[in-house]
Amino acid sequence: MNNEKIGKFIADCRKEKHFTQAQLAEMLNITDRAVSKWERGRSLPDVSIMQQLCSLLGISVNELLNGERIDMNEFNERTEQLLMEMVKKEEISNKRFLMYETVIGLFSTVILLSSIVVASFVQMQMYFRISLIAFGCAIFLTGIIFALKIETDAGYYECRHCGNRYIPKFRSVFFAMHYGRSRYLKCPKCHKHSWNKKVISKE
Repeated sequence: MNNEKIGKFIADCRKEKHFTQAQLAEMLNITDRAVSKWERGRSLPDVSIMQQLCSLLGISVNELLNGERIDMNEFNERTEQLLMEMVKKEEISNKRFLMYETVIGLFSTVILLSSIVVASFVQMQMYFRISLIAFGCAIFLTGIIFALKIETDAGYYECRHCGNRYIPKFRSVFFAMHYGRSRYLKCPKCHKHSWNKKVISKE
């Protein structure tokens, strides 16, 4: 999706309807600054108001996301192309999030180990020693929780038995045995426990 192309299309459609940015914003119950950002290609309309925006501008959601009016003969082809682009963007986003998970996990582990080493070998009062280790543990626990949250939400887990790909609850991931990014989980489709591996895409 081309944000600048979509923004120009929104601006053109708005002008065709003789709306000012302020009028369109008022009808959508948002600020005119948000409309300005769309039209400059700085951001895209939120999914929650996309349908209402399209209705006001007299276009389809498909046309909005393509940034141009679509002939009915091209509709199916454009829809398929748009869906493929969205899937690809989701995969790239999931890979980026999983990279963040690794960085957060390593960083929090380094902080914990560093605090233990310093507390063990540097001369200091017992109070400071305990506080330093407690600080390292708190950072480590927070980092691990964030990392697991990212792992849960980015991509899917694939059931070894039926091949179903799903997003489990955070609690299930938190308490599941694991090696790498494979976790021993119960599939919500076949209800069997197995080592479910992490995958990026739905299909």
